[in-house]
Amino acid sequence: MEVFASLGNETRLRCLQLAATHGEVCVCEVVEALAIPQPTVSKALKSLKEAGLLTDRRDASWIYYRLDESMPAWLATIVRVTVDELSRSQACATDEQRFARSRVRVNSAC
Repeated sequence: MEVFASLGNETRLRCLQLAATHGEVCVCEVVEALAIPQPTVSKALKSLKEAGLLTDRRDASWIYYRLDESMPAWLATIVRVTVDELSRSQACATDEQRFARSRVRVNSAC
């Protein structure tokens, strides 16, 4: 049930869409793309991780999130279909434009 609760929030959906589309995203990149405060983004990403949708890795003080490759096939299908549908929304198009403009990584690190 935690999975469906996580998918029921617009901010979490937008975070999931960025991680799924870009393979791996840093918290700072998501903050810039969504144009919302860092604590809100961190809370959303943490919720997605706790639901088994994302996994993270730490590199010094930076945390990077990506889809959890160990999620069950049924859940991966739900995520794929959800991300495909989200990519057609105006909100995600705007997020993608901001993400592209503010891509802060240099040599794969924030």
